[in-house]
Amino acid sequence: MQLELSTPALLFSAITLLMLAYTNRFLAMASLIRGLNERYRENPDDVLLLEQLKNLRRRVNMIKNMQIFGVLSFLLCVICMFLIYREIKTAANIVFMLSMIALLISLVEINLSTKALNIELGGMEKTFKASKGPFNFRYKESNKPSNS
Repeated sequence: MQLELSTPALLFSAITLLMLAYTNRFLAMASLIRGLNERYRENPDDVLLLEQLKNLRRRVNMIKNMQIFGVLSFLLCVICMFLIYREIKTAANIVFMLSMIALLISLVEINLSTKALNIELGGMEKTFKASKGPFNFRYKESNKPSNS
């Protein structure tokens, strides 16, 4: 395969959009942590809030890792373009491969973060199904399989 200057350049827009998504996730997480921290200060005996804050700390670290690998992928793309420009083909191919690996690691991190959220949602769904709240009938009806 012949690696051209335009190949790593195509990744720039994808990596930039991915970094924007990671930043938005980080900002949303920071807002959530600040709100939970305020609630925890009001009621320091609430063990559930403390557990949520610990979980959010892990997720913030995951987002930090996603951002690090995204930036690394971006930098490796720039280095690859420089190597292609200087016509150092073997090194350019290796650096481009490393850039793609960094991008894939970044995406794996986001998959792990999403799984953590799904586990948390699953616990809330079990609690909601077991509750006798006023909106319980809506939830149970929406989860019934249709007969049609």
